[in-house]
Amino acid sequence: METLSLAVVVGAALFFTFTNGFRDAAGAVATSISTRSLTPRVALAMAAFMNLAGAFLGQGVAETVSENLIDPPAGGQGLTILFAALLGAIAWNLAAWRLGLPSSSSQALFGGLVGAALAGASTVHWDGVLTSVVLPMVLFPLVALLAGYLLMVGILWAFRRAGPHRAQRGFRMAQTVSAAGMALGHGLQDAQKTMGVVVLALVVADAEGEGGGIPVWVRITCAAMLALGTYLGGWRIMRASGRRVIELDPPRGFAAETTAASVLYAASYLFHAPVSTTHVLTAAIMGSGATRRLSAVRWQVAKNIVLGWCVTMPAAAAAAAAGYGLVRLVLP
Repeated sequence: METLSLAVVVGAALFFTFTNGFRDAAGAVATSISTRSLTPRVALAMAAFMNLAGAFLGQGVAETVSENLIDPPAGGQGLTILFAALLGAIAWNLAAWRLGLPSSSSQALFGGLVGAALAGASTVHWDGVLTSVVLPMVLFPLVALLAGYLLMVGILWAFRRAGPHRAQRGFRMAQTVSAAGMALGHGLQDAQKTMGVVVLALVVADAEGEGGGIPVWVRITCAAMLALGTYLGGWRIMRASGRRVIELDPPRGFAAETTAASVLYAASYLFHAPVSTTHVLTAAIMGSGATRRLSAVRWQVAKNIVLGWCVTMPAAAAAAAAGYGLVRLVLP
């Protein structure tokens, strides 16, 4: 029975990763598509491949997710908590995708974990939630906002004497590289978050195996599902992350993607902090776009996006708590 429960939890984790591809990963190439540097299909295929590659570049984020947030009990009760957490995260991901709201799959996952743990009277490491989730979710987008602005100012100064058409053409080509870097950073971040949940499920079910770490099959399946979700969907989210926030040109698109990718790498390697690709990229877009003029940023749209960020964690937590109650009702 416990083996079946573990298989259900792993299946739910993989489906969450797939919805993450629908929800977040397409945002990695939204700016390149909005500036017409890449066609949608080429951009999504490239993003899917880079997501797959990024998933194999580290494990610090996965360790943070599996060790620093909740401590579910061993056995069936712990697996029920993890399943309910994933249910809550998936429910919010699908609802937000349906609404075209670029909220964060990462926040949905963390909200689901906390909500399910509280509903199941399990331990929540509030210090870990604060330092590993809440603070990075606030600070890294602010860093991206400022860095995107400063990088774009530097680009404007460095290319102040360049011909406009030549510069536009050059940055359109450069966006191929920056979009690839952004997608690689997304794979590095978001595939690992699901890996952390799967590893936690293996620990709870006492099926971790020798040597600890992340099993190769976990890396491959999580990376493949994220890449598949990236390639098959995400059009509604790309519209919200790209032109609706600001009309981007290739230099600003390059600045936003380069900034966001750099922030994701720093968060992953220097701090092992799980951060939201959606938050970081949108903040970088606003920062680079504000160099044109503050009024060029559609602040009402940005406000709606920020509202989605604020709602995501409590909404996913509530959905996970309800999911836990439902599972316990069906399987007491």
